[in-house]
Amino acid sequence: MTPDRMTTLFFELFSGLPRQGPGDTASTLRALALVPGVGPRTRVLDIGCGTGCQTLVLARNSAARIVAVDNHPPFVDALNREADRLGVADRLEARVADMRKLDFADGCFDLIWSEGAIYSMGFEAGLRGWRRLLAPRGHIALTEVCWRKPDPPGECAAFWKQEYPAIREAPALLEAIAACGYDTVGHFPLPASAWWDDYYRPLQANVTAFRQRYADAPDARELADQCQHEIDVWRAYADFYGYEFFVLRAR
Repeated sequence: MTPDRMTTLFFELFSGLPRQGPGDTASTLRALALVPGVGPRTRVLDIGCGTGCQTLVLARNSAARIVAVDNHPPFVDALNREADRLGVADRLEARVADMRKLDFADGCFDLIWSEGAIYSMGFEAGLRGWRRLLAPRGHIALTEVCWRKPDPPGECAAFWKQEYPAIREAPALLEAIAACGYDTVGHFPLPASAWWDDYYRPLQANVTAFRQRYADAPDARELADQCQHEIDVWRAYADFYGYEFFVLRAR
């Protein structure tokens, strides 16, 4: 499979989902409540926004001014259209950008938000690389997958060794946060419903339809099989891992 075809098939398979990863409105609002003083002068950067489900929650539940970035132009276009439809486009702008090469000025944001995206850059790399964008004592709110229980079964351990070898337990992430120059304001786990309701359930429907649509295409079937395996692993072993929401303040 060529890189271009892989990208095309991947975004087709994940099109139309409410979210591009685990999350829910209640968790976004719970994290937002841990950030003090969010108001009309608060400047927010949502990194890896996808189609912006969480971005719109922030816009509807605060008076902050928000810039959202993602590297997939159709996601960015969809978020800008929805912001315009909801009447928040005067405070919310989505842009195409690479989270590894953000060209904003130093200290120009009070709050950085990133749900389910920092893994693609690396946890410590993201925390260190984005810190320059924060105003003094600025905050970061993000989610990161972590182990919930020790000694995961072999199939579960093998899946994460392949997909994200950097997965750790929450205490290890807290140590990394401190080493990167942040204090932890608060943290909490995402519920199982945050994986299923707006992510795996609609993705399962996409996988089924995608497999039928590409019944004669081995490369597409392989991609569908990979997504199905991810869903099946979560169904079998969700007690062993999950996302943790962290709210941090730069020292």
